[in-house]
Amino acid sequence: MNNSNDNKLIPASTVLIIRNCSSGIEVFMVVRHHQIDFASGALVFPGGKVDKDDYDENLVNYISKTDDNKKILPFKIAAIRESFEEANVLFANEKDKKENINSKRLLEFNNWREKFNNKSGSMYEFAKDKNITFSTENLIPFAHWVTPEMMPKRFDTRFYIAKAPEGHEGAHDGTESVDSVWINPKDALDDCYERKRNIIFPTRLNLEKLCRSKTVDEAITNAKRDAIVTVTPVIKKDKNGTFLTIPKDAGYGDIREPLNEITTPGANVLPSNK
Repeated sequence: MNNSNDNKLIPASTVLIIRNCSSGIEVFMVVRHHQIDFASGALVFPGGKVDKDDYDENLVNYISKTDDNKKILPFKIAAIRESFEEANVLFANEKDKKENINSKRLLEFNNWREKFNNKSGSMYEFAKDKNITFSTENLIPFAHWVTPEMMPKRFDTRFYIAKAPEGHEGAHDGTESVDSVWINPKDALDDCYERKRNIIFPTRLNLEKLCRSKTVDEAITNAKRDAIVTVTPVIKKDKNGTFLTIPKDAGYGDIREPLNEITTPGANVLPSNK
């Protein structure tokens, strides 16, 4: 076991932004830049590490509801920030009017998206400047993945699912992500199986989990109903080979992923990060 500071858990958040479509449901995904050190070129959900500014206690005055667990709130703030930064989807309301940020108003926030990309602004400063509140209640817990202890870099990643606000069409940032797509989860999985797209292990399993819902309302209802079981992948060996396994009660079924089918085992057991 590695107890060094280099191996400590790094908090992170990831968001499955969904909307209804003719084929049932689709999720917004981005293609990571090929020079990123983690999952380069992979199709992923928007997400990243929780920043120190996401822990700012003043943010409690700029969220729509204040009943979030204080330990969980920074994860949700990070999820909203990352969705805005990487996908141009903002889960927020006008503070005075209590109404959602519309697409026209969203255009006025482009400079803040750039600030987040440049690490030159905080969510507290953003909310105060634009007089908005963050809709943390729109983020429904979907999954919780923790990187195994044997990995040199470990992440404590909370996955959320959220309905895309009306008029928020989504757009990649062109920096850490170089492309984006609204895609039916089954289509994304088919592309993965046919090796048309690179989709890492946790992303693929959460796409499979999302496939069980046919509409946004059903997906949200299922997420609210299902218990969140922390997933920490474990490597097991038997006479048939070496496999990556996860808890059977985590909602993904009985998973035995042959390690020889994972192109880069280290990356594929890591949740999202930057």
